[in-house]
Amino acid sequence: MRIPFSAVVFDMDGLMFDTEPMARRAWELALAESGHALDESVFFRMVGRTRPAVREILLGAYGPDLPIDALSVRVRSLLEEAFERQGVPIKPGLLELLDALESARIPVAVASSTFRDVVFDRLRRAGLSSRFRAVVGGDEVSRGKPAPDLFLEACRRLVVPPGECVVLEDSEPGIRGAHAAGAVPIMVPDLVPPSDEVRAMAHRVFPSLLDVLTFLGL
Repeated sequence: MRIPFSAVVFDMDGLMFDTEPMARRAWELALAESGHALDESVFFRMVGRTRPAVREILLGAYGPDLPIDALSVRVRSLLEEAFERQGVPIKPGLLELLDALESARIPVAVASSTFRDVVFDRLRRAGLSSRFRAVVGGDEVSRGKPAPDLFLEACRRLVVPPGECVVLEDSEPGIRGAHAAGAVPIMVPDLVPPSDEVRAMAHRVFPSLLDVLTFLGL
C-alpha cells in the first residue's frame, strides 16, 4: 500500500553513495600509520555520526593520547585521493528514485552527519548538486544523529511537517533520529545490519533504493 508523503529526506554516505567501505579503508590506513589497528566494532559505531561524535568514540576506544586531529586530516586526504581516482560511487537505484520524485514534483533534501561543505563536494563530484531543494550538514545543528535535529531542520527548510516526510537512512543513528523526529523512517542497510530494536523503529527495511522506489509507488 502506498503511504502518503509530501517530501523525502536522504542520508548521504552509505545511502546515496557507496562510500563507507572507502571510509573504513582510509581509517585503517591512517590508524596503521600511527601504530594502531582499526577495530571493526569501533568503526561500525562511527557510521552515521558527526565529527565530534567520531572523535569521542575514537578517543574512548584508543585512549586520550591518540593523535586524533592528525588522523582526521590524514583520513580526509586519503578519501580525497580515492575520490580523485574513482569518483563518488552511486548506490543502485538512486538516480531512478530521484528522477521519479522529480517527475512527481516531490521535494527532496539531504540530511547528513557530514559537514555541509563536504556534502556539497560529494554532490558536485556525483553530478547531483542541483537535485536537492535543501541540504543540512552535521555542522549546522547542535545535536547530531541519533538526535532528531538534522531531520527537523530539513523538514523546516522544505516547509513540510515531519509526519509527512519519508526519511531514507542506512544507519541505526539515522533511523533513531528520524523516528524521534516523527518522520517516516525507511532503512536501506549498508555495512551494519539493523538490530531488532531499530528494525522495529523503521517503517520498512529494504535491500536497495530500487525497492524503495517500488514501495513508494512512484
